[in-house]
Amino acid sequence: MMRRRTTLLTSCTALALALGATACGGGGPVSAGGGDKSLGGQTVTVAGVWTGSEQKNFQKVLDAFSAKTGAKTQFISTGDNVSTVVGSKIEGGNAPDVVMVPQVGVLQQFAKKGWLKPLSSTTEKAVDAGYAPVWKKYGSVDGLLYGLYFKAAHKSTVWYSPEALTQAGVKPPTTYDAMLKAGHTVSDSGLAAFSVAGQDGWTLTDWFENIYLSQAGPEKYDALAAHKLKWTDASVVKALGTLGKLFKDRQLIAGGQKEALNTDFPGSVQKVFGPKPEAGMVYEGDFVAGVAHDQFGKTIGKDANFFPFPAVDGGKAPVVSGGDAAVVLKDGKNASAGMKLLEYLATPEAAAVWAKAGGFLSPNKKLSLDSYGDDVTRATAKSLVSAGDSVRFDMSDQAPAAFGGTKGAGEWKLLQDFLSDPSNPKGTAAQLEAAAAKAYKG
Repeated sequence: MMRRRTTLLTSCTALALALGATACGGGGPVSAGGGDKSLGGQTVTVAGVWTGSEQKNFQKVLDAFSAKTGAKTQFISTGDNVSTVVGSKIEGGNAPDVVMVPQVGVLQQFAKKGWLKPLSSTTEKAVDAGYAPVWKKYGSVDGLLYGLYFKAAHKSTVWYSPEALTQAGVKPPTTYDAMLKAGHTVSDSGLAAFSVAGQDGWTLTDWFENIYLSQAGPEKYDALAAHKLKWTDASVVKALGTLGKLFKDRQLIAGGQKEALNTDFPGSVQKVFGPKPEAGMVYEGDFVAGVAHDQFGKTIGKDANFFPFPAVDGGKAPVVSGGDAAVVLKDGKNASAGMKLLEYLATPEAAAVWAKAGGFLSPNKKLSLDSYGDDVTRATAKSLVSAGDSVRFDMSDQAPAAFGGTKGAGEWKLLQDFLSDPSNPKGTAAQLEAAAAKAYKG
């Protein structure tokens, strides 16, 4: 199962921690289970991948729910392997009531196994009113809504050192070609342009997905994500070639390809924002800010900032997202109270609790941007919500884990091989198709 949740996001805590923001359950009365202690005496059990600060901040949301409904809550951290842990708990007769699922593919798997209850009409109405339709689509299976996307990640952000770009005399670019050109200017000024985390294959899938979404468009992106389009398609070969322009340019990558393959995600952030900078920019999601602040003491917006992943070949600038969907298990002892929890999570009031605590983005457009603790997070959240239906969920998170989420195998390994030698996009596309065909059949 997939991977980047506890290993990364737990180390990537609140963007707003620097502000010392504290969460509160305020915001007026919320109709969650009646808002009148109607769930008193009941305990809602919630399972999810979160640990550390993420778990603490989500607990603040659960505490706000308890204050309104009288229900007690218990959170169980599953680690990355949500499906295995939840499956064993169901078999043992100890199913949680609610699970926070970090992948579309796992949500679909749970629904097809008959583990989930369709969400209430109250929750569905809140989703229809507050979310772009694409989020409902990713939470639905066979026309029924099973998942509420409570927490999102924005994975189309290129993070940079303002000092490095200012010193090189370049401004944040708006096209991919301009980004490579700006990268050469940064390189000429003494720093490599990009730090690339090639040791973690998932970062390379994110590079590919942003290029592919912008260059090939959302319809082909959807078809490739569902494997209705083969990886040998000309659009894939073209996107690999575009990515290869960056990968093969030693001026652009800190330490060249070999060092990139020995750099993990936190290390890639360190090369830009650590005590001895080696590069001016690092591409990854909004969670880069957490590492830059928490591990390297950078003030977000001043010492570290981002620009949107730029448009490729005249396409639209991409917005690739990830997210955690809340689902209700049929076998939970208090599934009805769990359903009331989801009605609460669908409100902007619930999202505001975590937004104030930091390290959080909501796809709910009814959440006021003022709820976020700093301008950079507000800008990231605005970009995510403004993208509306053009948002696309991380492609590898939609794939079977054997292809899109296994270390040393499938897409991760093949893109690492491509980083090592990007000379044959067509050959790499053929290898990707062979691996995908096998995984999607399984």
